[in-house]
Amino acid sequence: MPKNDKKVINGWAIYDWANSTYYLVIATAIFPVYFISVTRSDIRLFGDFSVSNSSLYSYVVSLSYLIIAILSPFLSGIADFGGKRMFFLKFFTTMGAIACAGMFLFTGDATLWLGTGLFAIATIGAAGGQVFYNAYLPEIVTPDQYDRVSAKGYALGYIGSVLLLLLILFISQKPQWFGMPEFSNLPYRLGFVFVGIWWLGFSQITFNRLPKGQKGAITRSMILKGFQEIVLVFNRLRQSKNLSLFLFSMLFYSAGVQTVIYLASVFAREELKFETTELIIVILLLQIIAIFGAYIFAWVSRWMGNKRTLLLQILIWIVITVLAFLVESKTQFYLIAGLVGLVMGGIQSLSRSTYSKLVDDHPEDLTSYFSFYEIVIKVSIILGTFLFGLVNHIFGGLRMSVLSLSFLFITGFVLLLFVRVARRKSVD
Repeated sequence: MPKNDKKVINGWAIYDWANSTYYLVIATAIFPVYFISVTRSDIRLFGDFSVSNSSLYSYVVSLSYLIIAILSPFLSGIADFGGKRMFFLKFFTTMGAIACAGMFLFTGDATLWLGTGLFAIATIGAAGGQVFYNAYLPEIVTPDQYDRVSAKGYALGYIGSVLLLLLILFISQKPQWFGMPEFSNLPYRLGFVFVGIWWLGFSQITFNRLPKGQKGAITRSMILKGFQEIVLVFNRLRQSKNLSLFLFSMLFYSAGVQTVIYLASVFAREELKFETTELIIVILLLQIIAIFGAYIFAWVSRWMGNKRTLLLQILIWIVITVLAFLVESKTQFYLIAGLVGLVMGGIQSLSRSTYSKLVDDHPEDLTSYFSFYEIVIKVSIILGTFLFGLVNHIFGGLRMSVLSLSFLFITGFVLLLFVRVARRKSVD
């Protein structure tokens, strides 16, 4: 397939529009609050052992990411060797979308395990599909287009997810207009169905426009070769000091980024007493500004280069952690949230495109390389949230937890200084 085809690029980017609704509606804005509101605060497990509902929720998230972190290298090896990248993209997308729609049946304690199980499956579907989706980027565009196209995907993702979230919030505020009783959680449950339909429906455009790969069943030889493939890529990563340094750098700064994304609302509620409606406004503010941030820093990278642009963004993240430690009012927090939105989309988009440039010399192993990229992101979530919780436990407050994230950003900054990222003549 010829590269830089606009129809193919738009088809690739629309997948961000499709699956980002899971990350905003299910993982961030609605399902966590819904889960806490419909379950007991203390849940008994395995006889006398009990756990809080918020802890159970976090454990399910961790378990889901652990499963996909274990599976994705092996599956990506099969995808590269057997030409099954599209097969796995369709599989994880379909699995995740159906699980999201099925979460409509989760109504409270009576259906607790159904709800948590479906949520785990949806999370695995979203994270698993992302591995194979990202690996298409170097296949469909030339290196000089990585930054722009990656930013386009993230921007479409933010736009699509915000539109669907606004629709769900509108229905929840005016349920009587849609024949639903007031003070009902039915609009949120319908929102889970909307996510599944949106995700699977728009993904069909991506499925139709991207390279199809090879047809046929997965054979025993594919499985064996897939395993050999991932071992080969792992050994190459170990031997490539430059790639390893970038992944280690990203492990640390991404840990800071992901922790802020997951726990900013917790900080706002606990330290500044934000109400639920105010928190939703914060989340929408982050998403909308992130749309422009992805494009702004893609443009900046054309001028400064990827490495220096990433370093600049990390410095801004360090400033954010210090400001969050000092924040005293809700107005100040809104301003900090705007700054977070500016660099949230930019640093994720540019990290993906920079990694694409670093692995561009290995087109036959793209999915395997991107599987390690996704593993680093998953591990970074565990690293960042663990540090956040540990510091909170030691000091008894979230301000020190936020400030501790600056250590992650500083470490990522120092490691990135030693990474070499070639600047393409067609760009510079």
